[in-house]
Amino acid sequence: MSMSSLAPFVPFRLVDTHCHLNHPDFAGDLPDVLLRAEKAGATRMICVGYDLDSSASAVRLAREARMIHASVGVHPHDAFTFTPETREQLGNLASDREHVVAIGETGLDYYRDLSPRNVQRKAYRAHIEMARELELPLVIHSRDAQDDVLAILREQGLPPRGAVMHCLPSDPDFARSAADLGCYLGIAGPITFQNAGRLREIAGKLPIERLLLETDAPYLTPHPHRGQRNEPSYLPLIAGKLAEVLGVSPAELADATTSNAGKLFALE
Repeated sequence: MSMSSLAPFVPFRLVDTHCHLNHPDFAGDLPDVLLRAEKAGATRMICVGYDLDSSASAVRLAREARMIHASVGVHPHDAFTFTPETREQLGNLASDREHVVAIGETGLDYYRDLSPRNVQRKAYRAHIEMARELELPLVIHSRDAQDDVLAILREQGLPPRGAVMHCLPSDPDFARSAADLGCYLGIAGPITFQNAGRLREIAGKLPIERLLLETDAPYLTPHPHRGQRNEPSYLPLIAGKLAEVLGVSPAELADATTSNAGKLFALE
């Protein structure tokens, strides 16, 4: 058996920089999910809020489990719920600096357009301002909105603590522009899909110093588990495929991405 076939299952120390353990899909078995993650080498997880309630839940989980850290924010789908009161409450949550390590998930989604685009842009700008004011990194979602995502980020200025573009985009120019701007790029389950040759080509041309690992659990389940609920224990599958794409060893990939996560999110 080759090293490449073994690589995805080697339990190196990894960080899942974007998952939704606050999602109802995990309500019944979260302790088991965390145990499987730890056994698989996913020793740290950033639980990302997507509205006010899920952000509060992310903070609660971070207080309860040493492996979990929280990010608080409102997803562009729910940007219509982002009021001055919501911003104040998110700021209150983010004041727990022991457990909250980022602002987001924020950004723009012109694919589903579940909130009016002008409302999405207003909420996105407000999240960038929060990240700057609170000196926290930003977690950015972008779908079919790359021009506006980058234009607003340039206009507002990248937060001093940096940002990550969640889920590597399939647009090579956008990926390169985000990296050049100083963003990290999150590599998730789609890089393992059998029809994802273009995505692997894009990832292979990016500097390893700008890459992070993420599952987006319970979504974007990697091959060969597509169709099942995703969870952080599948992170080694993503890490193994990314190591193969970059032509580095699984150990090198684990060291680099864990170091990157530590720098961005100020993890010990």
